Amino acid sequence: MGAAGAAVATVAAQAVSVAVSFLLIRKKALPFCFCRRSLRPRADHAKQILLVGIPIALQEILVQLSFLFIQVIVNEMGVVASAAVGVAEKVCIFLMLVSSAYMQSVSAFVAQNNGAGLTQRSSKALLCSISTALIAGIAMSLLALFGGALLSSVFSNEQAVITAAHSYLKAYAIDCLLTSVLFCFIGYFNGCKHTIFVMIQGVAGAFFVRIPVVYLMSRMDEATLFLIGLGTPVSSAVQIILCLAALLYFRKKEKNKEERLA
Repeated sequence: MGAAGAAVATVAAQAVSVAVSFLLIRKKALPFCFCRRSLRPRADHAKQILLVGIPIALQEILVQLSFLFIQVIVNEMGVVASAAVGVAEKVCIFLMLVSSAYMQSVSAFVAQNNGAGLTQRSSKALLCSISTALIAGIAMSLLALFGGALLSSVFSNEQAVITAAHSYLKAYAIDCLLTSVLFCFIGYFNGCKHTIFVMIQGVAGAFFVRIPVVYLMSRMDEATLFLIGLGTPVSSAVQIILCLAALLYFRKKEKNKEERLA
């Protein structure tokens, strides 16, 4: 069925996921009441959700646009390079699964603990998640560095494309380490409802670091996909610095607030 089949399969998989989730919710004892009345929209709750969610949605849209721009630049390098990046991006989805899972888990954990007034527990969760995520990040980094060709061969049987994709993935091997830290920070800030900052750092990394680095690398005489790929880890490194600065700022702000109330 081609592209249409892929779309149908995606929607069907999501529908099955929702159905299974509802079945599990019905069978599992929950610490709160969940029934049909719980699904009725409430203006005050909807407003809070939108205030937190809209910045995250905008960030995702703009970041994906930045990757689209990178694809346009790579397309100018030829068919092989274009196909290689397409293959490598599919592999990257797999490589980033663990980091993405950490981001979602940390976000939920921090939000629940902050809601219960256990902010110190949230801070400890951030440190714990970073230390454990780094272990997974190292494993994924080594897999991208030494097994990139094998992973790429799943999506293409052309040796030139596989070799070029592996070159691109070597840059992502660096990013696997950085995102294991960055995604934990993002999950933490999302859980703390600092989603506007999350949007700002994401957009800054994409448009003020990633795209300029990729553009400059593409204009070099000996431009390679490895050099093009370096735009992503450089962006992640800058975003980590922004997250560290924001963490210190928010903690100082919270400390000053507590001192005024004391």
